[in-house]
Amino acid sequence: MRELILLRHAHAESPVRGQDDAQRPLSATGQEEAQTAGGWLREHQLLPDRVLCSPAARTQQTLTALGDLHCSDVREEANIYDASPGTLVALLDAHKDAKRLMLVGHNPGLEQLVALLHSGQSGSYRGMPPASIAVLTFDEQAAIEPGVAQLAHFWWP
Repeated sequence: MRELILLRHAHAESPVRGQDDAQRPLSATGQEEAQTAGGWLREHQLLPDRVLCSPAARTQQTLTALGDLHCSDVREEANIYDASPGTLVALLDAHKDAKRLMLVGHNPGLEQLVALLHSGQSGSYRGMPPASIAVLTFDEQAAIEPGVAQLAHFWWP
């Protein structure tokens, strides 16, 4: 089995007039949520082989606040920011050699990706609160396509 860990960034500060959205930092609540998420990942031994993280400040800070995940292959991936499910599927396909891949990103792309991979439809599904984690499993040789994944875990703080 291959595993995909999808982590939505934790709560960010509210936007400030004129501020670039990608520069919004985590709030104090978000820092705590991300630390709790890291503890949950370690407790369940869901340590990734590779991490792909959006370049946005809030995703980078979420990743840092998780703490040590014992992963030496951490990559910033610009295509995650404001991505559609199709863009994210293409990105996952490009990293299918990773047995346990973690993607740290944003909504609505992540929640639509979970729905697409699990049920085959992304529609207007809403279901990934800040700092939530969805763990999807795939058969080792399965292509990344709609409806092929099983939702093994879903957690939020």
